[in-house]
Amino acid sequence: MIATIRGTLVQREPGNDLVVIETDGGIGYAVSIPLGVWERLPGPGARCTLYTELVVREDDWTLYGFDSATERLIFQRLLSASGLGPRLALAILSTLGPERTVRSIQGKDIAALSTVSGIGKKRAEKLAVELSDRFADVAVAPAAAGARSSDEAVKALTALGYSPAAADEAVRTVLVPGASDGVQELVRRALQQLARR
Repeated sequence: MIATIRGTLVQREPGNDLVVIETDGGIGYAVSIPLGVWERLPGPGARCTLYTELVVREDDWTLYGFDSATERLIFQRLLSASGLGPRLALAILSTLGPERTVRSIQGKDIAALSTVSGIGKKRAEKLAVELSDRFADVAVAPAAAGARSSDEAVKALTALGYSPAAADEAVRTVLVPGASDGVQELVRRALQQLARR
């Protein structure tokens, strides 16, 4: 099993969940990563470390990477759900992030889980029931007031017809660190951001 990869980031394409890391031994690994990890990675040529999970299928071997051991653990727990493959687990982490994923499953937040592309209300309910006890030992910080407001703003934008990814990106773009903006203010600024595209 490949548990971690440490090396130089060779390729990092915008809008792509695939990065290539070359180790000191000269081996290059193509690694699929969630959106949050992609945003936190340094630019090409910089050193980085990813915690990895190798998923082997009949016709495919794919390496998935995370910048923390906790996020990898969350990915592994998501894979333990019946009928949930690695691509959908990656989509959950890309849309919700690791902490919000755990909080949504433990709190049975069907609305949040349903914002993930490929997960409808019934599947979200099934995931929440099946996985809620499997995350009991995963420690995540409780949602701060600003995080709750941003979650609600994303839900409001998806209700208006925006994709979960576009809504989440717009809300993150307009968030002011340390500010305690309400949901309405976040939605207003996010709509302005979306209108500029």
